[in-house]
Formats: sequence, C-alpha cells, structure tokens
Amino acid sequence: MKNSVFFTIVLIAAFVAGWVIFEFFLPEFVKEGGYLVVLLVALTLMVGTFVIERILSLRKAAGRRSYAPFLRDVLERTRAGDIQGAIDLCDKQGGTMAGVLGSGLRRYQAIADDTPDKRIVIEEVEHAIDEATALEAPSLERNLVALSTIASIATMVGLLGTVIGMIRAFAALAAGGSVDAVQLSLGISEALINTAGGLVAAIIAIVAYNYFTTKIDGLTHSTEEAAAALVQSLGLRAPSLNKGAMRNPTTSSDAAPDLAGPSNAPR
Repeated sequence: MKNSVFFTIVLIAAFVAGWVIFEFFLPEFVKEGGYLVVLLVALTLMVGTFVIERILSLRKAAGRRSYAPFLRDVLERTRAGDIQGAIDLCDKQGGTMAGVLGSGLRRYQAIADDTPDKRIVIEEVEHAIDEATALEAPSLERNLVALSTIASIATMVGLLGTVIGMIRAFAALAAGGSVDAVQLSLGISEALINTAGGLVAAIIAIVAYNYFTTKIDGLTHSTEEAAAALVQSLGLRAPSLNKGAMRNPTTSSDAAPDLAGPSNAPR
C-alpha cells in the first residue's frame, strides 16, 4: 500500500472515530471543550496508529536474528568463498541490513568471474550497497514527518482552543455587565481542556518521533558497519579469474625454447 493511500485512510478513520468518541464516550466536562476536541482526539488516534505502524515496520526491518551472529555467519561464508550461501543467509534473515548486504553480494556474484580487476569489482559492490541503502532509507523514515507535523499541529490546535475559550469567557463577562460565574467557568474550562488535549497529543508524538529516530539511526549505523565489513571481506578475496590463472601457471618448461640450442651452438 502506498504511503499516501495509507495516510488518507488513517486521516479519515481518525476523524470518524474522533467524532464517535466525542459524542458517545467522552464525559460531559471534556465535551465542554467544544468541537475542537474532536480534532484533538483524531490527532491523538493518528499518533497512536503511526506509532503502531512504525513499531511493526522497524521490527520487520531488524530481521529475524540479532545483527552480530548474522553478520558473523555472512562473513564466514564470504571468506570461505560460499557467496551463494551468504546470499541465502541474507534472504532468510530479511530486514534492512540483510537487504543491503544481499545486494552487494549479488552484484559481486554477477561480475566477479568476468572482471579481472578486483578494484572495479569492489567499486561495483560499493555502488550496489549505496543504491540499496538509498532505497531502504525511505521505508525506515516513513510517517516520521507525519509524527513531527502532528506534534506541531496539536500544540497549535490546543492553543487555538485556549484562545477561543478565553474569548468566550470575556465575551460573557462583557455582555452581562457583571461577573457570570457559570459562563466564565465554561469559557475557562474550554480553554484548559483544549490546552490539555493539545499537550497530550503533542507529547506522545514528540516522544515517539525521538524514539523512532534514535532506533533508525542505530539501525543505519549498524548497516553501514556491516557493509564496510563485507566490502573488506570481499576485497581480501582474489578474483575468480586469478584463480584460473593460478591453475595454469607459466613454468620454465612452458617457456619458449632456445632456437639455437646448447648442442648446436658454434664454438
């Protein structure tokens, strides 16, 4: 599912659920905050949805096994020359790191036998790893912008509700010519309820954003270290064409014969 479609579905569902919660589930003193509460409830539901989505996505991006034993097994297979075995490990592992390493290994497998220059092979592997990393980054950072935006919007909506509540309180005070405790308390209550709602949504969004950003930075750093270790491991291996040359070494017996010959040399 495209991210824009997912966001649209979440947006519509959150507003519908927010209106239902406002009408049928919220206590009366919260409803005194006015219909801006519906927007605040919808924003809070959107934050919760994006948090769940990010948790599931990052868990999938982490792969089946922990990084250390997986990388150790891949490097062992690579040093042993079992490139296909290392690729199979990446396919079985899944996740961001395995996808990046698998791309580099597939590129190496595709060109190593036909490219005698090891430097060119390593450059191609690095290029494949960079491309795979660039493709993985958007999926890791998906919906983080939405979380940061909601954090800002929720604060502004809460502030707007505060201003509207204070306007209503002072308007009631001015219209009556005397202090109307009921109208004044309603206006102040509306202001405080919207402030609290906006702060709750913003706090959840900010904490979630910082948490996921930290997780993504750690995953990205681990992937870069693993890719560097893989490139180093592949760089230590001799190209396949050199192996063929080693199987047919040029010896002294294969050298061109002396046309003159030692027995026929004139004295």
